[in-house]
Amino acid sequence: MSNKPNRLITQKSPYLLQHAHNPVDWFPWGEEAFAKARSEDRPIFLSIGYSTCHWCHVMEHESFEDDVIAGLMNKFFVSIKVDREERPDIDGIYMNVCQMLTGSGGWPLTIIMTPDKKPFFAGTYFPKEGRFGRIGMSVLLPRINELWQTKREDIYKSSDEITNVLRANYEEEQFELGEKIFDDAYSRFLNTYDAEHGGFGNAPKFPTPHNLMFLLRYSNRRHESRALEMAAATLKKMRLGGIYDQIGYGFHRYSTDDRWLVPHFEKMLYDQAMLCLAYTEAYQAAGEDIFKTTAEEILTYVGMDMTSHEGGFYSAEDADSEGEEGKFYLWKEDEVKNILGNEYGLIQKIFNMHLEGNWTDQAKGQKNGTNILHLNSDVKILAGELNINESSLFNKIKSAREKLFEMRQSRIHPHKDDKILTDWNSLMISAFAKAYRVFGKAEYLTAAENAAGFILDKLSSDGGGLLHRYRDGEAGIPGLLDDYSFFISALIDLYESNFEISYLEKAISFNDYLMLHFRDEKNGGFYFSGDDNNDLLFRQKEFYDGAVPSGNSVALMNLLKLGRITGNTKLEEEAFRVAQAFSKSLTGTPFVFTNTLSALIFSFGPTYELVLSGNKNSPETELFLKKIRKLFIPGKVMILNDGQTIHKIAPFTENKPMVDNKTTLYVCRNYNCKFPTTSPDDIPGIFRDESH
Repeated sequence: MSNKPNRLITQKSPYLLQHAHNPVDWFPWGEEAFAKARSEDRPIFLSIGYSTCHWCHVMEHESFEDDVIAGLMNKFFVSIKVDREERPDIDGIYMNVCQMLTGSGGWPLTIIMTPDKKPFFAGTYFPKEGRFGRIGMSVLLPRINELWQTKREDIYKSSDEITNVLRANYEEEQFELGEKIFDDAYSRFLNTYDAEHGGFGNAPKFPTPHNLMFLLRYSNRRHESRALEMAAATLKKMRLGGIYDQIGYGFHRYSTDDRWLVPHFEKMLYDQAMLCLAYTEAYQAAGEDIFKTTAEEILTYVGMDMTSHEGGFYSAEDADSEGEEGKFYLWKEDEVKNILGNEYGLIQKIFNMHLEGNWTDQAKGQKNGTNILHLNSDVKILAGELNINESSLFNKIKSAREKLFEMRQSRIHPHKDDKILTDWNSLMISAFAKAYRVFGKAEYLTAAENAAGFILDKLSSDGGGLLHRYRDGEAGIPGLLDDYSFFISALIDLYESNFEISYLEKAISFNDYLMLHFRDEKNGGFYFSGDDNNDLLFRQKEFYDGAVPSGNSVALMNLLKLGRITGNTKLEEEAFRVAQAFSKSLTGTPFVFTNTLSALIFSFGPTYELVLSGNKNSPETELFLKKIRKLFIPGKVMILNDGQTIHKIAPFTENKPMVDNKTTLYVCRNYNCKFPTTSPDDIPGIFRDESH
């Protein structure tokens, strides 16, 4: 590795800074790199990854730190390094290229393109030297250069064709959307469900919480108990498995096997947020304590390890420490014996530890005596199996976990990506806010409010917009669709949690900004980048719900909710245009658009507009809220009518006063309003048909 830094040394991204001392003459994405490529007639070598990406580290060590490979890159290419978490707009375009050309994608993402940003070659990880049919960098780089010198016309023709296909993908024929798409998606999950281990399909298994949240809504709407059972069983199996950090809490990225046992050990903020939402909703829908406990443990982890002193949330923790994947999280039997002493025998049975271990050393391809701690059953079942009082067993596990946690804290920790992203923070705000509503813990609301205040203070741009990334005291990068749609959703969640009107006003303001600068007026839907972003090949649109929900699906739900809260039907009309823009894809493969389906379930109804008229801090109002929030009613919006400023935003609330000076609930279902009630005891009956 070179001691002399390259141009990346001035960047804020932890990922780019990891490459700042490579001998590769890296450029950050920007005009300087493209100008050099044009003037020197060289193609661009674009490498995209992120700081906690295991194979990104491998490719850096093998190739980007190697003087020979770096020499080839510096001779033949202008090399650009991009952090996908800072610039998901760039990553989204070129990941689509990779998937189109190779049939798959992933990180590190490798793209070769012309100086005008048009791609003609794509792949993911390439070793230094070729092996098992995968071409090595030592051969690939000279071969691309030879093609650039001898087949230039073919390259330009190919890059034009690829670009034109990509652009055409964002203009779809429109189909009529009916409720059949819900049944089609459910059938897909039913047919691919793993009844033994939970989850869907084969290894590797990803949590994909919005799939489970769709199943909860489908069960609620269709009174289909099997949908609830599949979601609940999957959530239980994940909590018991090695994909869950049994000692420090929080979820790892995904499971490499079908049992949820062997994880890829990195931890992402968005996974914590989305899974917390799923467990919270599962508790509402099914009422089992394991869901509540898991949601609360996730929030404990985020509060303890992923929260900055300023209130924002960090992005991720690496899978590796001391150069080995998972080393921080693994345990040897003798090590645990020394820590727990006489307690070991019981804990060994509970967490399934063995002398030979269950973790396979990736370098040697064999077990090395280390264990991934996991459970076979939850505490209630374990207590019966072990013939131990449930409360006593819980306390023994708690004591052992705390001792192991304290010891683990002395280990070398995985790298933490401490950048703060508006979109992922917004998901976490929603998780804390919803957990506050369901579990009633004031510290959850405080965490959500602090993070929202951080975004409004540090990540708001001049002119009423948002910025995407904050790190090391500096905010930057224009906000993207996910930043706006996720933050608007978080602000709505905050309003429905504390009924502070300022959050609702901000949500409306940012939604207006989104409509002005991101909307595709011709075809409907929202572009991923705003109209002021001119450094891309083109402006893409994304509707696929991947590791996180798509910005369009969240924007769709926001439009529906804000339309119902404000009574502004134009917002609901715009929501219809968003759904229609992607209706062909929705009807073709609805199971990959589950967050969109959840929004459409809301739009199809039954939906409720609840207006609670009364003093926000009165015991009667609190009792109403407690009874409502206990129920799983995904198709609702909640407004507090305190007789003051809410009338300016939601004029229809003005004629919904308190009755006999008592807190009064007005319920409108599918645009029809029922007689108001002043008795909280009426609530279960009002919603009985739509809740479990």
